[in-house]
Amino acid sequence: MTERERLSRVRWKRLTSRPIYRNRWVELREDQVELPDGRTTLYGVVHSGSGECVGILPFLDPDTVLLVGQYRYVAGDFFWEMPTGGMHPGETMEEAAQRELAEEAGHTARRLTLLTSFHTSKSVMEETAHLFIGEDLVPVARRAADPTEFIEVRPVPFEETLQMVLDGRIKDAMTIIAVLHAARLKGR
Repeated sequence: MTERERLSRVRWKRLTSRPIYRNRWVELREDQVELPDGRTTLYGVVHSGSGECVGILPFLDPDTVLLVGQYRYVAGDFFWEMPTGGMHPGETMEEAAQRELAEEAGHTARRLTLLTSFHTSKSVMEETAHLFIGEDLVPVARRAADPTEFIEVRPVPFEETLQMVLDGRIKDAMTIIAVLHAARLKGR
């Protein structure tokens, strides 16, 4: 093992941290860090909300999912995706998934299955996403959505949803990962 390979596993040490910007959705900070070889550098870190978010792929029946569509400002277009959102302080992953499902799609799930958890951007973003499948859905009155959300809800055959992922019509990473995990679980 080379010295650089050995140092690849050594934790970096934060020396200072300076907030740059903050609003209700995101924080940006600049950290001065000591690298494993003793040098120092500046590192920008984006922290999203609570640092955790959820996504839920809701199945109306074994062959149909509910997708939500909305205009995404940063990407500059309308996209289909699964219900997603940040976790609130004190919420469990499951509570957050149920809340987002009710807010965005007007349902709750009697059965939630955790598919995976992943880092949304391991190099600059401090955020972990937890993805679920929701089954045995129960319609509920849609809860008050975030004031910046304008959402369309549509049932879509799962096979079409999978094709939308494969041909690039679905662009959201959380949805792509959930659909591919669901397809693997369903043997598709």
